[in-house]
Amino acid sequence: MSAMSAIQRVVTSGTFSLDGGTWDVDNNIWLIGDDSDVVVFDAAHTAAPIIDAVNGRNVVAVVCTHGHNDHITVAPELSKALDAPVLLHPADEMLWREIHPDNEFRPVADNQVLHVGGIELHALHTPGHSPGSVCWSAPDLGAVVSGDTLFQGGPGATGRSYSDFPTILDSISTRLGTLPGETVVYTGHGDTTTIGGEIVHYDDWVARGH
Repeated sequence: MSAMSAIQRVVTSGTFSLDGGTWDVDNNIWLIGDDSDVVVFDAAHTAAPIIDAVNGRNVVAVVCTHGHNDHITVAPELSKALDAPVLLHPADEMLWREIHPDNEFRPVADNQVLHVGGIELHALHTPGHSPGSVCWSAPDLGAVVSGDTLFQGGPGATGRSYSDFPTILDSISTRLGTLPGETVVYTGHGDTTTIGGEIVHYDDWVARGH
């Protein structure tokens, strides 16, 4: 199966709020699977376009790459509509509770493996953007879903509560940086990139310091 046939993108728009600020954002939601089964990565802003993209398939899980509100907005709604569990790393529970105080999620563990449509998805705990940020590697597809840990142009933002720049640098170098350079990075916002195309700038990010 090619990555092109196995990975779909849905884009929804809304707001991200933290530390008293609010920003307009467009979010990528990635669906990975086949014609029968699928995993949904992130539950941003509006449920209907995501449900439309699922198109009646069995949803193995609604996976939240991290707990910022724009990535979990409609997670409980999707969980109910699609009869699927929500997965989130427990280190982001405080962010989850700010938005969904009465809804539960299943905890993700580092190196956990999900199976969907003959594809293995490997959880890589990559703290920094948030304590519970997790990237999901699909070696069979030469792909990784990075959430907001790595973008085209460098690491995700770390200038807000619960985030730390040295930590995200370490996560990128020790976890994402060990993936093959041609691995395509499916980001939480904006365009895709590759591990090799970004990691060559690592020393520049260190020198930049934020």
